[in-house]
Amino acid sequence: MGKRVGVLMGGWGEEREISLKTGEAVVAALETLGHTVTRVFAGPGLDRALRAADIEVAFLALHGRMGEDGRVQGLLELLEIPYTGSGVLASALAMDKPMAKKLFQLHNLATPRGYRVAREDAERALELHGDNGFPCVVKPAKGGSSVGLSVVHDAGALVPAVAQACRFGGEALVERFVKGQEVTVGILGDSVLGSCEVAFPREGFDYEAKYKGGTQYFLPPRLSDTRRVNVESLALAAYRALGCRGYGRVDLLCSDTENDVVLEVNTLPGFTPTSLLPKIAARAGLDFPALVQGVLDRATRDESHVTEAAPVAPVPLRIAR
Repeated sequence: MGKRVGVLMGGWGEEREISLKTGEAVVAALETLGHTVTRVFAGPGLDRALRAADIEVAFLALHGRMGEDGRVQGLLELLEIPYTGSGVLASALAMDKPMAKKLFQLHNLATPRGYRVAREDAERALELHGDNGFPCVVKPAKGGSSVGLSVVHDAGALVPAVAQACRFGGEALVERFVKGQEVTVGILGDSVLGSCEVAFPREGFDYEAKYKGGTQYFLPPRLSDTRRVNVESLALAAYRALGCRGYGRVDLLCSDTENDVVLEVNTLPGFTPTSLLPKIAARAGLDFPALVQGVLDRATRDESHVTEAAPVAPVPLRIAR
């Protein structure tokens, strides 16, 4: 039987346009599958909109800050509405790229060396950069869709790049540049669907390259079978390290020196016609509606995993004399 599904789309940030495209694609697929669908446009008053929507489950078609970072997930927990994708903590950790890097390192997962720069410290970027060298990659510390990303080749361009990245969320992440193939791995539930190599027309897979064309996709990646399996295993380990669930997409770099590094985990990857997860799923034999249904089937809440504890007997109060 079909469910009453609310598709949350739009949002507050710079990825609103992509979210709306994702949302409409998901709505069309859900209706094809026989579900009753309500569009829920995220923004001020979202709590009231959700209460009025009369839905059984929320399909999150949001991206970036305020949609992918645990805040909407926390609201849905309070309203006791199951939702697609990762829970509150995993969403927050994945969105905070510097914090995610620390967890990757704690799990012995290779990731490019990097550091965080706050907006108020942007003018001190060169001082903070120390011996990290050039080129380096500068991007918002919390964000997606490669918005605000730039590759910096010399000291003179570092401060402007950091200031630009800080426009999106107030903090930048500066990472060592790793030359190699960019590979993204799709995950559904707790299993790898497959992987895709992204070959972009210019240095850095930025917003323009991602959504305005010119990028080539290779499914499977142009790697040996052994290395591809290793890359996919590394991606799944990164996904698990952050406590993700439901589905996701992990971005990695396979360097020319045979070293593979994790860049980030996307807990709400896009479902637009050019999005990577649907491409990977299609090659694995899942068409778009089947992928959407697979994501919906895994909708849940953090609270649903908490078992009711047995009653605890009161401890007698003893007063020292």
